[in-house]
Amino acid sequence: MSEDPTRPEAPEGAPPAIELCGVAKRYSGGVSALHEVNLVVGSGEFVALSGPSGCGKSTLLHLVAALDRPSEGVVKVNGRDLAHIHDLSRFRRLEVGLVFQLHNLLPRISVVANVEIAMYGTHRNGAARRARARELLDEVDLAGQAERLPTQLSGGERQRVAIARSLANDPSVLLADEPTGNLDAEAARRMMALFGRLRDRGMTVLLVTHDLGLAAMADRLERIEAGRIVTAGRPERPDEAGAARRALARDSAP
Repeated sequence: MSEDPTRPEAPEGAPPAIELCGVAKRYSGGVSALHEVNLVVGSGEFVALSGPSGCGKSTLLHLVAALDRPSEGVVKVNGRDLAHIHDLSRFRRLEVGLVFQLHNLLPRISVVANVEIAMYGTHRNGAARRARARELLDEVDLAGQAERLPTQLSGGERQRVAIARSLANDPSVLLADEPTGNLDAEAARRMMALFGRLRDRGMTVLLVTHDLGLAAMADRLERIEAGRIVTAGRPERPDEAGAARRALARDSAP
């Protein structure tokens, strides 16, 4: 993907948004999920992680989100070693946005209230939380659905609500674990276009996906096999890559 001259640049000398150095993850019983993983994601970069089921993609994402700890190695976000952060709940709430394959919305409260929940415990009062939630729903093209229940939305719309919720506290890093896995092709393409727009505004996006056509919409593809990063660069299916990039350009146009 060509460089966008309008995209915000990271300050000179700023640390990478995400950095893994010699990271391994082992579970009880001798099961190893990751082996000596080294990965650097620059500030404002959109990187896709691809690979077969069970290869360690989600484990890597969980380590970056501080949902788990590495058995060996160092994980840093914006230059901070996660092992030295005492309040990881605050880190997850304010510094990273998380989007999963399942939207995890509360079904009995409105869409706008679901987004607002992410801001509880912050400096925003009730009115400010509600205003911010409505602003984010407008950003994901769901302003007209604010008072509806999640059960009244399509799968793609529910995932866009989940993205709005993940952005509520202005994180610098967005982590997405197979967010398009339950969506049809059109809804998945629209969601990837949204990630592209977030990247264009300077947000760092790390996406886990098994779909090479969607991965082609990222700046860079890292492939994981058996817990190791084995390749980096572009998907090897230029037909899908070209179609995906054209779709992103079309959806991102004003």
